[in-house]
Amino acid sequence: MKKIGLFYGTSTTKTAAVAKKIKAAFEDDKVDIIPVENVWEKDFKEFDNIIVGVSTWFDGELPTYWDEVRPELESLNLKGKKVAVFGLGDQKKYPENFVDGMGILAETFEAAGAMLIGLTSTEGYTFEHSRAVRDGKFVGLVIDFENQQSKTDERVKNWVEELKKKFD
Repeated sequence: MKKIGLFYGTSTTKTAAVAKKIKAAFEDDKVDIIPVENVWEKDFKEFDNIIVGVSTWFDGELPTYWDEVRPELESLNLKGKKVAVFGLGDQKKYPENFVDGMGILAETFEAAGAMLIGLTSTEGYTFEHSRAVRDGKFVGLVIDFENQQSKTDERVKNWVEELKKKFD
């Protein structure tokens, strides 16, 4: 398997914790963690296999760090790249825009030509609406630390096992 670039915002503690769990679930030497706050165009182009992590802020918005990188992402040619997205959200406090940030980020990478992998079931979550749902599935791994923290390790493990099959 080729090296994997794992991009996430270091300013969000819970997203950072999940990124570390994902890295640990792979062989550590297979995953390079890159803080999105310091990312450049060449960083995304360096990897054929990419994992991106994002939380959802306020009423379904991207956090500042991803929002600032988004225009650059939209101008990239990521054709041939495989991208897996993980997102954090709170399904009880924000059921009307649960993990919307994850959906926005997935749309951005697809618009740049990347192929999304790692879709997961919406089963086990209770929410009203999410931009991260397509054809009854989430566009990636969803973590709800506030309400389902006990399921995090198992969800990460299962997701990474699927990614190992899809990344080359």
